[in-house]
Amino acid sequence: MKRTEIKDALLSQEFGKEINVKGWVRNKRGSKNVAFIALNDGSTINNLQLVIDLNVIPEEKLALMHAGASVSANGCLVKSAGGQQNVELSVSEIELLGPADPEKYPLQPKKHSLEFLRTISHLRFRTNTFGAVMRLRHAMVFGIHKFFNDRGFYNIHTPLITASDCEGAGEMFQVTTLDLNNLPKNEEGKIDYTQDFFGKSTNLTVSGQLEGELAATALSKIYTFGPTFRAENSNTPRHLAEFWMIEPEMAFYDINDNMDLAEEMLKYLIKYALDNCMDDLRFLSNRLQEEEKGRKEEEKSMELIEKLHFVLEHPFERVTYTQAIDILKNCNYNKKGKFEYPITGWGVDLQSEHERYLVEKHFKRPVILTDYPMEIKAFYMKQNEDGKTVRAMDVLFPGIGEIIGGSERETDLGKLLKRMHEVGIPEASMDWYLDSRRFGSVPHSGYGLGFERLILFITGMTNIRDVIAFPRTPKNCLY
Repeated sequence: MKRTEIKDALLSQEFGKEINVKGWVRNKRGSKNVAFIALNDGSTINNLQLVIDLNVIPEEKLALMHAGASVSANGCLVKSAGGQQNVELSVSEIELLGPADPEKYPLQPKKHSLEFLRTISHLRFRTNTFGAVMRLRHAMVFGIHKFFNDRGFYNIHTPLITASDCEGAGEMFQVTTLDLNNLPKNEEGKIDYTQDFFGKSTNLTVSGQLEGELAATALSKIYTFGPTFRAENSNTPRHLAEFWMIEPEMAFYDINDNMDLAEEMLKYLIKYALDNCMDDLRFLSNRLQEEEKGRKEEEKSMELIEKLHFVLEHPFERVTYTQAIDILKNCNYNKKGKFEYPITGWGVDLQSEHERYLVEKHFKRPVILTDYPMEIKAFYMKQNEDGKTVRAMDVLFPGIGEIIGGSERETDLGKLLKRMHEVGIPEASMDWYLDSRRFGSVPHSGYGLGFERLILFITGMTNIRDVIAFPRTPKNCLY
């Protein structure tokens, strides 16, 4: 008999139909004459209840069907006697596919802390929480590709191994085939990279933006979606060494077009989650509310589904960096010393606490900050006429702070070269990038969306290590 997925079985109204289901036992309970197994196959957050008449199937046959074991069951779909779900399966046959030793299996039918689950991240997919997170993650991947495809964008695969540093940060993972115990040296006593695989020093990419700009100057609208890497020794709930980025790049877009697209995309993705993943969202919302029981009201997060509607229903406030600094400098939080990083004046880089204050306390809606000081932004951003600021844009969300960073790009070759010299980027190593300004340059813009930041927001999870299957962080590279 062909297998029926549990999500389809739960939606079925074909009572009396014989079906086969396969999955993993979440829990088993019973009485003298009947046993109940909650079965889940990952297709939904919800379990299918198997009802087993012990007069038909002896209890001994169920002896090894503990939590974690996999089984195959045939039976008849019947209307559920309880109120938890619409249907249940009256089992006629059941087979053990793979046992799970109850003494050793670490996922028992009880609540486990997220910290504990990180120590067994190869098994945490089997929990309700991580099943929900991964299904939502998949939905957002699909939603992103659909959003751009439906608007005439082309997906470009930019390189993971690169000889350039997009951000100029220097925190990159080096790629080499040289023998680290016997490094070749040149006449100056430095490492001779001409003997390396690529004949030069190479690294894992921190961004596909620069290569994306090259494609946009021919295809007009492109986007990248791939892994990026930062060798930043940071052990915070917001940082990963390997993470995924979505980076659209658009020819003939100015900063306002860029902001319009970013707002449209974020609202599209949130609506996509609400329309297609409500069971998982409800579960994650209930989980978050349970976690926050006992906290003071002012310390609690906005209810998850309410928070998603909050973003969906409010136009994003567009504010300049200068206006934001004035608001922050004069607010009571700053005057009373409640910020960990006090705002002293124009030119400082904003921290997450400042961004969240603007969104959650002052404007009470998502915010797009623009026109940042040139000195705290990347070399490629379009310079404003004031000679001090650039046409940058950061999208700020409640609970997250910055979720998108982008800008209109500098097209004036002279200004771009001057800025590269100021920040120490060698002109010769970027000659290919400068060609995009020499030959048929056009106004263009783009931004980067940290995919895991988006998933944090949509799932309500609070640690970025819990929204990616296999987190890579300092001193942690399992599997």
